[in-house]
Amino acid sequence: DGNYCLTCGSDKTLKLWNPHKGTALRTYQGHGYEVLDAAGSFDNSQICSGGADKAVALWDVTTGQVVRKYRGHAGVSRGVWGGGLGSGTPSWTGARRGSIDSTVRCWDCRSRRPDPVQLLDEAKDGISSVKLSAHEILTGSVDGRVRRYDLRAGQLCSDYIGSDVCFSKDGQCVLAASLDSTLRLLDKDTGELLGEYTGHTSTTYRLDCVLNEQDTHVGCASEDGHVYFWDLLEGSLALGLPVGQGVVQSLAFRPRLSCLLVATQGQVTLWREDSFQPGGG
Repeated sequence: DGNYCLTCGSDKTLKLWNPHKGTALRTYQGHGYEVLDAAGSFDNSQICSGGADKAVALWDVTTGQVVRKYRGHAGVSRGVWGGGLGSGTPSWTGARRGSIDSTVRCWDCRSRRPDPVQLLDEAKDGISSVKLSAHEILTGSVDGRVRRYDLRAGQLCSDYIGSDVCFSKDGQCVLAASLDSTLRLLDKDTGELLGEYTGHTSTTYRLDCVLNEQDTHVGCASEDGHVYFWDLLEGSLALGLPVGQGVVQSLAFRPRLSCLLVATQGQVTLWREDSFQPGGG
């Protein structure tokens, strides 16, 4: 619902925040190494996280306790996606560690079975990004390919383009970020290139890309300490937000209001559209 946010990091913990007040509400401890990604359930009752200890953990938000730990990834677990949690659908996770794992695994949170119910192992290198829609899984891999799995039709579509990906809100397009400092918008069904966006710096790190709720602007983190936004149709640079001195490590939009969370150098900052001034950190 956008009222809370999750952060995770090298201190092996997750933290639940009220981003609008900058208040830390609870700390979750249970991973043995750095926590690389986290996602909340639709009903805010559970959290799914993945880390360098190769484990995917399912947490109870209220008690702060680990409900289940899922193992099976040979490499570090990142690209966790808890989009199905609380909605009666499985929890999807991705793992990344060179060619050692390179898989996406699905566990059914309603079952006590320790084994994943599905394994996607087409990638030739580590999985860097996992996104989920109603019946599709979108993955980005270090092998440079964007793969879209249509679970309803049992089909796989693949394009050689980049490593971080996301769906447009209308489900018709895919946005992909790659290490040539270019953001690309593709037609999901045909693979046609609809737009290219440049101006940011991305040559070394896997960086987040986003679309706003109205699908009017695309955004991307940058290695030069900024977040950049472009007009989706015109391709023109609309805004550059100076965030810090280092690489912008993560960014996420609030689901229904124009608020943006940005993480860099151990600090999370909230930006609001009305003034685009930091609202908390």
